[in-house]
Amino acid sequence: MTRHPLGLSGFRLLFIGRTVSTLGDAAVPAALAIAITRATGSSAALALVLGCAMVPKLLLLPVGGVIGDRFDARLVALATDLVRALAQLFVGLELLGGHPSLPHIAAASAVGGIASAFAMPTASPLVAATVRGELRLRANALLGTATGAARLGGPALAGLLVYTAGPGWAFVLDGASFALSAALLSRLRVDHVPAEPRSLRRDLVEGWSEVRSRDWYWTSLIAHGVWNGASAVLLTLGPLIAATRLGGDGAWVALTQAGAAGLLVGSLAAGRLRPRRPVLAGNLALALFGLPLIALALPAPAPVAVAAQAVAMAGLGFLNPLWETVVQQDFPPGTLARVTSYDWLLSLAAAPLGYVLAPLAAEAWGERAPLLAAAGLVTLCCAGTAAVPGVRRYGARAAAGAGPVTAPGPAAGRPPARAQDRNPALPRDEARTQDPALPRDEARAGIKS
Repeated sequence: MTRHPLGLSGFRLLFIGRTVSTLGDAAVPAALAIAITRATGSSAALALVLGCAMVPKLLLLPVGGVIGDRFDARLVALATDLVRALAQLFVGLELLGGHPSLPHIAAASAVGGIASAFAMPTASPLVAATVRGELRLRANALLGTATGAARLGGPALAGLLVYTAGPGWAFVLDGASFALSAALLSRLRVDHVPAEPRSLRRDLVEGWSEVRSRDWYWTSLIAHGVWNGASAVLLTLGPLIAATRLGGDGAWVALTQAGAAGLLVGSLAAGRLRPRRPVLAGNLALALFGLPLIALALPAPAPVAVAAQAVAMAGLGFLNPLWETVVQQDFPPGTLARVTSYDWLLSLAAAPLGYVLAPLAAEAWGERAPLLAAAGLVTLCCAGTAAVPGVRRYGARAAAGAGPVTAPGPAAGRPPARAQDRNPALPRDEARTQDPALPRDEARAGIKS
């Protein structure tokens, strides 16, 4: 009987694939910015490429959730990894050819964005299918730690590739990482119970009914969306403030690296602390993002701003594993991909708004106004979820042995699946790793990215 998630063969394959592809992805943003700037000398061209990746992703996320629930999540993830591998290799070859075409790169970015819309909802179902019981929080914490480490090392790897071999090689590396992830997924074996034939509209409505039936969930998603909007404000205004008032470009590099380190520390802490009220604890940790926004608005000395960013991103790192585990615990397995797609959609939708409004507000009222407004909103919305009964109570009864507090999912016509419900997606060769001493209604545990 294994006592560590990496002792499970299915999760081990998933973890290695996710870690490698995340590292490849972390090297791409810096390489893309440098490559497009070198090729066009235009920030508008970079915005076009980024928009081509983001817009189809947001539009197709709910459809991706339906596909992830209706078909085998492993096969969907494998196919999207192959598509993204080809898209990134194409961009890499364009850049290595010496005369990159902006329309070609934009088109490849759109293809990658479409693939991501179908890939992102499969992440949580695959974790739920390969890990059960009290090990699930540790598994999500491990994935969060790998993400933090990748964000910490990715920019350095990108810089090494850009200044030694050229930015195209960062995309070649990312494409290879997706290909490796697909190869590992091809070896993963999980059971899949086909869904009954039904319309796309019915699937979408059923997934949304699961979301709105839980006050702790949809109110938290609003707070998470505000967090992403505030993050967009910081990413838009922060580099210029760092360059002009905090000592130069090096201050912004230090701030981003401190954030990556904080994300890593927060993920490690989530796997060890195991709070009794995970949703409340995670949202309160997320409210710490007001600190770097205030530090940049003042502006505070560079060391203070760097420390504030580290603390704020530690809050995000703490939230992510808790949120993923709670979602995997509370929603029926057959709706998990759709629920996750709505999660991503609502959480990310405010980011483009932040990118657009932050420079307009800064031009009209100065940089301090949008930074302070974002700080106030993110603190109020994230900490304000404590006023929601479901957020306060979630986990309290489970800690006392009565199971988590949650509303039934009306669309499914029955309460959410608990540990006593047989999980048909559990890998055949790992069905005996469950701890028989674990209480049945506590065998599914903790949260988001």
